[in-house]
This record gives sequence, structure tokens and C-alpha cells, in this order.
Amino acid sequence: MLVNIPQVVGRHALEICDTFGFFSLFFVRSVITLFTTKLRVHKLFEQMQHIGVDSLNIVILTGAFTGAVLALQTYIGLKRFGAEGNIGPIVALSLTRELGPVLTGLMVTGRAGSSIAAEIGTMQITEQIDALKTLCIDVNQYLIVPRILASTLILPFLTLFAMFFGITGGYIIAVHALGLNGVEYVEQINQFLELSDITGGLFKSSIFGLILSLVGCYKGYFTLGGAKGVGKATTQSVVASSILILISNYFLAAFLFES
Repeated sequence: MLVNIPQVVGRHALEICDTFGFFSLFFVRSVITLFTTKLRVHKLFEQMQHIGVDSLNIVILTGAFTGAVLALQTYIGLKRFGAEGNIGPIVALSLTRELGPVLTGLMVTGRAGSSIAAEIGTMQITEQIDALKTLCIDVNQYLIVPRILASTLILPFLTLFAMFFGITGGYIIAVHALGLNGVEYVEQINQFLELSDITGGLFKSSIFGLILSLVGCYKGYFTLGGAKGVGKATTQSVVASSILILISNYFLAAFLFES
């Protein structure tokens, strides 16, 4: 049994390397297609509608209630030290730097990232992608690039809504439920929140948008095994995208907010 351990570890290591290699080549081909072929603008706006506009309601709800519960829990903690006046900056900085981009990325992954994988996966197992190739249609240009570009461009706008409604939700709880001074809440945010906090969060959300759409397209494109394979690819897409978003969030935070 112990003798087989190196063999098992080696096999899994090779599988991971193969997957990373295929994923990297898939991304490179998509980038090359973006800059060497004409962008299908109508497809781009169609995907921005699907990924962004259709996700707006859930992003607003997520942001608002995240800000509300953050204000409530922050108040409980800061009250022990007599520092309740700092709730505004804590809520604003948390939402702009971390919670806004990350939660938006995760929610859109669950709603739109899974849809991307399922849609392309279904096209793969029903041989629609082979039909496109037979008609000399560039699959990357037609299916992949519009989704990746749309997700990368629209996520920062969704994150802005999450940030705004999160801070607003925190304000409502802090002022109307906890009885704090609303003017102080806003002034503290103006004093401590910097433009770099917002732009850093928007940059992170753009990277998260790239990740969720790229993983969804990759998993869908390489779907095998009929309807069961589509379900498996969709699940793997959501899990892999969520993990990559959380991992990349740390490195992006270390890079953008190291000071």
C-alpha cells in the first residue's frame, strides 16, 4: 500500500499539470482570437445582458444585506471599546476592498458561470460546436471571446452596485436601527475612504469576471459524457471558479493594498 503512494501522487501531479497546460493554451487561444479577429459586438452585448444585467438584482440584495449585517456585527464589537463611530469606515473599506468584489464574483459565478458551462457543454455533447466548425465558423470568436470579454467588462459595474447598496444598507442599520449619527457615518467614510480603495476593488472584480467566464467556457468546451457530463462540468465550473477567485483575491489584495 505504501509503495503505491508515490505512484498515486505522481499520477495526480501529472493530471494537474495537464489540466493547467490545457487551460493555459485555451486562454492563450482566446486572447489571440480577440486581437486577430473581428469582435462580434452583438454577441458581446448579448452576453453582457445575460451575465451582468440579469444578475443585478441578486448582486444588489447581496450587497445590501452584507452591509447591513456587517454594520450590526461591527457595532456589537466596537461598542465594547466605545468606538461605535468607526462603523462607517469599516463597512465602506470592507465592501470596497474585499466583500463587494468577492461576493459579486461568487454570486455571478453561481448564476452566470454555471450557465456558461452548461450552455457550451450542451452544445458540445449535441455536436452543435462540430456543426459550427463544419460551417467554418471560428468557435472561439463566436462562443468564447464574447463571454470572456463581457464578464470581464461588466463585473466592475456590478461591483459598484454591490458597494453602494452595501454602504447604504450599513447606513440604514447604523442610523435607523442602532441610533448612530448619520452625518458622522458619512463624514467618517469621506475621511478614510480613498479612491484607490474603490479602483482596487473594481480591478479585482474585473479579474474575477475573467476567471469565472474563462473557467465556465473551458469546462463547457471540454464536456464529455452526455447529460451527466454537463452536470459534472457545471458543478466543476462553479467550484473551480469559486476557489480560484478566493485564492487570487489574496494575491491581488497583497499586491494592490500592500501599503
